[in-house]
Amino acid sequence: MTTPKPRKADSVLAAATDVARAALLESVAAGDVGEHLGAVGEDDRLVTHYFASQQPGYQGWRWAVTVTRAPRQKAVTVSEITLLPGESALVAPDWIPWRDRISKDDLGPGDLHPRPVDDPRLVPGYLVGDEALDQATAREQRDVAREVGLGRELVLSIEGRDAAAERWYAGDAGPDAPIAKVAPARCASCAFLVRMGGALSQLFGVCANASSPSDGQAVSLDHGCGAHSDVVEEQSKDPASTGARPVLDTMAWDNVVDSDLVVIPR
Repeated sequence: MTTPKPRKADSVLAAATDVARAALLESVAAGDVGEHLGAVGEDDRLVTHYFASQQPGYQGWRWAVTVTRAPRQKAVTVSEITLLPGESALVAPDWIPWRDRISKDDLGPGDLHPRPVDDPRLVPGYLVGDEALDQATAREQRDVAREVGLGRELVLSIEGRDAAAERWYAGDAGPDAPIAKVAPARCASCAFLVRMGGALSQLFGVCANASSPSDGQAVSLDHGCGAHSDVVEEQSKDPASTGARPVLDTMAWDNVVDSDLVVIPR
């Protein structure tokens, strides 16, 4: 993409600084208008004059006064006056839709998080989430599903399924999580792993170990933690032993004073 060349400002309009300032002072207090910052040619017979803003809270902003004139005429008229941010201006961040700002940790009882109307993660249930059927077969399955009332109206699309898999695999349930890197074994060999159905079962399962931080969550087969089923508690050889073996201190003596002891001097 090439950057357009700046237009040469109309000489008559570029010289109309006083006209632009006078028009600006009709709408803005004189104390809010600073020095003239220059003029830029916008189009044929269209120039914008910029003035520094002295308004409190708008430091770094600038007043923009656009002037124009009719063909073969010298009379300058004002087209628009506005306040624009400069390079050093403090501006509000870009607007982020509500559904993108709220996270799963923000949801509480009674809170709603609506999905987009055309959510690409979902497709009609008769498509079974995979490639679309031909029109005739799709119509028949849709009619049967509506008549019988079985199944879900919407299911995960391939895009939605892949997005979930990428998110889970890259997060705390994947192989790169710190807890997985030092785990004694992988989830694929753990007896507490509950297998999933469908295409996601090739990469994920659900942890059913109450001692694991991933209990009740989807984990990748190459994830892992210290609560793997192969980690077994060591059994004591002495059945009567209930704890650690006693330790005797043989390096020090206790001073014992017996009140019945009589010392007879020689």
